[in-house]
Amino acid sequence: MPAERHAAVRGLRLAYLDFGGPGEPVLALHGHFGRARMFAPLAAALAPGHRVIALEQRGHGHSERDGDFTPDAYVADAAAFLRDLGLGPVTVLGHSMGGVVAFRLAARHPDLVRALVVEEGGALNRPPDAPNPVLDVSGWPRRAATLTGLRREVESRGIPDASYFLESAAEHPDGWGFLFDPADMMESQRALIGDWWPDWLASTCPALLVHGRDSFVMPTAMAVEMAERRPGTVLREFPGCGHWVHDDDPDGFADAVREFLAAL
Repeated sequence: MPAERHAAVRGLRLAYLDFGGPGEPVLALHGHFGRARMFAPLAAALAPGHRVIALEQRGHGHSERDGDFTPDAYVADAAAFLRDLGLGPVTVLGHSMGGVVAFRLAARHPDLVRALVVEEGGALNRPPDAPNPVLDVSGWPRRAATLTGLRREVESRGIPDASYFLESAAEHPDGWGFLFDPADMMESQRALIGDWWPDWLASTCPALLVHGRDSFVMPTAMAVEMAERRPGTVLREFPGCGHWVHDDDPDGFADAVREFLAAL
């Protein structure tokens, strides 16, 4: 795991991980509740041909927050981050909310985006088309005595496996808790509810759309429609995988991304 770095982006101190190497840069954007280090397995799989740079988005991980969790704020952060590093056009890869940020970035800043990899980021994020746009974390515990205790508290609230969320857990002076603020995450999820079809269709760069057939967030019909309506889009479906394809089938996910990048 590389050392965490920080960048001054639009008045905020945002954390990021640069996995290094001589290869082509890939900007990686996590989803809600995520962290930059979730991309470590993918970075290792893509090296040395590609250099993954994972941004820790506002209000997540060790990045600062300013109370603005609109999709436009996330897009503006990503654009400013790439320009400040002198990068672009690059491949932008995003999971879930990060996927929506990625394709909206391509629509608004085509000079920065060479290609897209969108994992489970839907073009229409509202019921009934997207059945679960908001995960209610308002009652999640602020602290627990141990990491195991924190897992137990989260899983008792209907989460079958809290592993993804525990990547954002840390030990504080008064116990174990999350780096994100649950109220911020509720606000951010609600702000992402909407019709993003115009943004999905606005860019022309090559795109890989990754979909888990067992996803509770993105219906298969939507994934198929997204691929059919946008020229230059390749759809890769993963049977037996859910919303977190990169966790459910890390080797298959890495292979799909590697093959797509090699064909550019």
